[in-house]
Amino acid sequence: MPTIETLVPSAGEVDAAALRELSGDELAAYVADPAHPWWRRRPCVVALAGRVPESRVAALIARACDPRDEAMVRIALLDLLADRTELLPWLRHEDRRRDRSYGMPEAIIKARGVLGDRSAAGGLATLAASPWPHRRESGEAGLDALVTRYGVEAVLSELGDTRPEDRAFRVRMRHRAGDDVADALADPDHGVAYLAQSLLTDPVRLRARLDAAPTTEAKLWTAYALHRLTDDTAETRAIYASLGRPRVEVPGLDEELRAAILHEYASGCEWQSDPRWRVEALCAEPPARPDKDARLRAATTALREAGFHPEPPVSAGADNRQGEGTYHVIRYDGDRVLISTLGRFAYCDDDVDPAAHRALESAGFRWIDEPVHQILVTGLCVYYFGERKPLGVSTLLFYWQD
Repeated sequence: MPTIETLVPSAGEVDAAALRELSGDELAAYVADPAHPWWRRRPCVVALAGRVPESRVAALIARACDPRDEAMVRIALLDLLADRTELLPWLRHEDRRRDRSYGMPEAIIKARGVLGDRSAAGGLATLAASPWPHRRESGEAGLDALVTRYGVEAVLSELGDTRPEDRAFRVRMRHRAGDDVADALADPDHGVAYLAQSLLTDPVRLRARLDAAPTTEAKLWTAYALHRLTDDTAETRAIYASLGRPRVEVPGLDEELRAAILHEYASGCEWQSDPRWRVEALCAEPPARPDKDARLRAATTALREAGFHPEPPVSAGADNRQGEGTYHVIRYDGDRVLISTLGRFAYCDDDVDPAAHRALESAGFRWIDEPVHQILVTGLCVYYFGERKPLGVSTLLFYWQD
């Protein structure tokens, strides 16, 4: 006879189909006992979908509301109990703002939306505009539930259009209703404009609207959307040229640095990035990538000939024991130097022996000194350890992410 312990023998190992064959009462009783491992209780919550015994509801609600219980179980319970209006007073209580367990703030506000709390609309719109998929999905689910219950206009009236996230929700609803959202390409918020272009599907209509686009940014977003739909680089370049090839000018960022950074990051930058970077990347010829092995040999040889004792180069990921990046590390005599994979760039974040510095420059490397290190590449938002914002030149040339 299978038991919950045999059907969930270890964390992540679950016979979900067999769990659903167990009685709802047995599963609910197991979930309600916090002495059991959370990684067994959570699959039991999932297996209870659509068949919660009424006699166990109070005990399950108590588990969902207990901040000492495991968040993963509580989140699953809030999904399971999404029709229990008696949860609303607890969900709305100001103490919920202090519940910072991982995933709980999102689960709480989503549950408020699912239960019809229109006052949650603003928070849900903020979540729905998040770059993190799990947060965005929670926000969208809560908003969709409010729309189903009250209608789009009622939810829009709760939000207004002052905040970018509220306008983003409006764009999604208009698109869902079959409206053309190309006018939102002129939204002053890059995230809203990026969302609008991602929803457009008709290149003929986009071309027809290009000349009427009210701002240069709107025209650039139009060009970007057209390229996404047609992959026609010649057309994109023609539009870009007609606009005067607008760029985000960064003081101190010369063409060599710009080209290396542009072609590594602009095509996959975050949605808050300026469209000038995106379209420039589509139109500019990429620089020739260096021969990585030859460049590392040259750096090692230069250091050795200058009297140092360099160790074999290691990648950024190997040096940090995880992840990957855009540089290699060469250690020598207690020091180290970083050699970029994006060009002839060398850097050290500590004091470096001037002889090593000179040796690398003599071998054709460009040393990234403090003034260049301090340059912030504005308008280009790049993911970096949980943040999505403009980064400095040295971080971009010598990037590592775990």
